[in-house]
Amino acid sequence: MDRKLLLIIIDGVPYANWRGFFGNLEGWVASGEARVWRMRSVMPSTSASCYASIHTGVSPQVHRVTSNESIFRVAEPDVFSEVAKAGGRTGAVAHSFWSEFFNRAPFDPVRDIEYDEPGQGPISHGRFHTMTGYGHDNQMTPCDADLFATLTMLAERHGIDYGMLHTCTLDSMGHRFGHDCIQMDLACFKLDGQLAPYVERWRKAGYEVIVTADHGQSKRGHHGGAEDVQRDFALYYFGPAEGPAPDTLLNQTQLAPTILARLGVEIPETMRDEPFLV
Repeated sequence: MDRKLLLIIIDGVPYANWRGFFGNLEGWVASGEARVWRMRSVMPSTSASCYASIHTGVSPQVHRVTSNESIFRVAEPDVFSEVAKAGGRTGAVAHSFWSEFFNRAPFDPVRDIEYDEPGQGPISHGRFHTMTGYGHDNQMTPCDADLFATLTMLAERHGIDYGMLHTCTLDSMGHRFGHDCIQMDLACFKLDGQLAPYVERWRKAGYEVIVTADHGQSKRGHHGGAEDVQRDFALYYFGPAEGPAPDTLLNQTQLAPTILARLGVEIPETMRDEPFLV
């Protein structure tokens, strides 16, 4: 690999919350250490549909993951498979859907919650959780700080070239409380504080870092539809690449080819959007 990169996906955070409540990320933008753009998700702006599009660079109408109930091993080339094909090591700390989409399905909790299989599959090192029992009264989400530490362990112990982390805490909070409330204000504030020291540690270790979401969410805690508030979120980039003008609206299907371009990996023909970082 020419470079190393970590993708941090904070599930279900609308654009206004990013820009209003993530003081550390915004501080790095103000100091010039990071850049930020608005990105728009695919439709439907459903979590599983967005997960599959983030890594394949194609729409749900192509990869066919059209709901949180349509979970299977996707057929299209994806970031993990292309990095592995190029000889790189990959790591993922995420909800079990990611393992099913990009490594193997169905998900077997005993086999797949934790694995280290370099050279065997697209995801070399996986740490996954299922959120079994999730609902309005029981969020069943792991601690974000623990997830950040786990990704850091994979990076430092196994020398991964590309790593992805996904956490559902804020998405779950939004579904429970909506977004115009003190609970969500404080949840964003706490996650920003937990993330900040790890961003610094990853950068010192030589990683480019992207922090973003999979979709937005309405004030009533909904996503899946076509409203901008359900689809739009921020994307923060830490690294040396040049990007577009700050007011450029990015498409979610640009993310996969951009990651591969930064890693020096050949972009498959199925990923038709142009990278936004050069």
